[in-house]
Amino acid sequence: MFTSISSVALVSVIASASATGRTTSMTTAVGIPEYGGLAALALVVILCAKLMLSASTRWNDTIKCSLDMNIIPLLISFAAIVVYKIIDII
Repeated sequence: MFTSISSVALVSVIASASATGRTTSMTTAVGIPEYGGLAALALVVILCAKLMLSASTRWNDTIKCSLDMNIIPLLISFAAIVVYKIIDII
């Protein structure tokens, strides 16, 4: 009894979805994620922090290493975004 009710409900949902003509795409776009601008902004902020802290009296090798560990991956991501955008334009 329960399976026949659920199958009728399923057929009803499928029929109404096909009647409205809306379809859902199951594919995703290949490329750089939408948050590439956020990564570029984070890179600028960390580079500014490094510049300001290097002039400070609190500058030491630990801070330099910590900031470099953040800057290098973001710099690689920024370069990949720039290359992708250039290829996308061409």
